[in-house]
Amino acid sequence: MYVLFEGIDTCGKTTQIELIAQKLDNVIITKEPGGTEFGKHARAILLQDSLTSKRAELLLFLADRAEHYAQIIKPNQDKLIISDRGFLSGIGYALTNGDFDFEHLVELNKFALEGHFPDLVILFITNIETLTKRMGNKTLDGIELRGLEYLISVQNHMKESLEKLDISYLLIDATQSIETIKEKIETKIKETL
Repeated sequence: MYVLFEGIDTCGKTTQIELIAQKLDNVIITKEPGGTEFGKHARAILLQDSLTSKRAELLLFLADRAEHYAQIIKPNQDKLIISDRGFLSGIGYALTNGDFDFEHLVELNKFALEGHFPDLVILFITNIETLTKRMGNKTLDGIELRGLEYLISVQNHMKESLEKLDISYLLIDATQSIETIKEKIETKIKETL
């Protein structure tokens, strides 16, 4: 089963992935971008925010997604695969960045994923107050430097996109306690397995 943990930076995805990984057996933890050797190079470029063309940024994300699917997801479909980010972030950032059509973005991502979207998406939703507090405690990368309103816009596009797709999902209020969130995620994953 392929489970995608989605949400903007500092929403708590990584903490929850670590907790779930400790609880369940036979789990593969991965991320986009950065889950493959190619992905590590793509991630470095993307986090620098050095690309002028938003189309180039989108294509780099899609190239990483295709490689990630071929190397990590496809060969391990008999296991539980948890990915920190994936296609939904790609669509959310693309819609926020420019004049991209939602249906076209879905088709491009289907192509990169060989027609296989995740079995479950867990989307963390935060608010500007929590985001402000958490961002104040870290060094910001190039994408985070685009601003808090930008990140909230990405989050809104992810949520709207997910609601349009025929994929099982769970919305998480990222302002809740770590334990409360963990219990909700564990229950949903067990129901889906």
